[in-house]
Amino acid sequence: MQQIGMFDVSIRLNKIDQNGDPLKRLNEVVNWETFRPILEKIRQKKRKSNAGRKPFDVVLMFKILILQSLYNLSDDATEMQILDRLSFMRFLGLGIGDRVPDAKTIWLFREQLKEAGILPELFHQFDSFLRKHGFEARKGQIVDASIVSVPKQKNNRDQNAKIKSGEEVDGWSDAQRRQKDTEARWTRKHGKAYFGYKNHVSIDVEHKFIRKFVVTDASVHDGQVLKDVLDDHNTSRKVWADSAYRSRKNLLYLCLNGFKEHIQRKGCRYDKLTQKEKRGNRTKSRIRSRIEHVFGVQLQRAGTLIVRTIGLARAWIKIGLRNLSYNLDRYSLLVSRAG
Repeated sequence: MQQIGMFDVSIRLNKIDQNGDPLKRLNEVVNWETFRPILEKIRQKKRKSNAGRKPFDVVLMFKILILQSLYNLSDDATEMQILDRLSFMRFLGLGIGDRVPDAKTIWLFREQLKEAGILPELFHQFDSFLRKHGFEARKGQIVDASIVSVPKQKNNRDQNAKIKSGEEVDGWSDAQRRQKDTEARWTRKHGKAYFGYKNHVSIDVEHKFIRKFVVTDASVHDGQVLKDVLDDHNTSRKVWADSAYRSRKNLLYLCLNGFKEHIQRKGCRYDKLTQKEKRGNRTKSRIRSRIEHVFGVQLQRAGTLIVRTIGLARAWIKIGLRNLSYNLDRYSLLVSRAG
């Protein structure tokens, strides 16, 4: 193998920049140190001993989780890509000879993030950053949900019945119990069955940033989570949603809280939509469809998200990090367009 020259790395990075490196752009517009005070809460617990290596910097580990979310990488794949890709190393501020966190360290940091319960603070911190830098939530909001799949469980009917009722399932070994996700649920969409969780989000109409999100199991109906994802800081009280959110309870809640609903209607065999209602749906869909762009960008950038974790708490962290990563990437794109 040819020996690496003094300027070879710089030459290669310049070539990467010529082709366009979104990670460099992201580093230039985001002040990662704003997250440090919140992230340091993870390390508030005193170490039992000062022996051994010092832990990796919390901002470095947080940026690794953002990388992982942007490119939908496993812990092992993340370690390998950091070792292999110059663009990843530059994004993290690592050199060729620097120590790289291994897959176990990445997993442990994500667990610490879950235990500390600070992801909502990190999400709100960046949302406040957006508002201060001219990206206030404007022109109303759109709510919707997407299904996030997990590996399917091969259980019999009795086992599934006990899981749904919260009972203990007999006959599983300790190893099997650790691999069984008893909090994920089945649902059907367009005649197809899915197993996993749901990512309920609210975006602002003007900038298409995710302003609030809630993670539930997949069986929870979209309309049940409406009031939990509504953003009270939007400059407009208009709310767009598809027909799944139209119910008497939701319409009453919106009315009593000063929101103006733009929820699409759905006809049925014995109660078909009038021509006026169809025109209204088409008008509403011009705005409502903007939220599909958000899910489309997440899908295009990272591919179909399959949560390979066990339980709602860990799925919440993985999905929440993906939503935060989308906002970071979206901000980077809008700033670059503005010059």
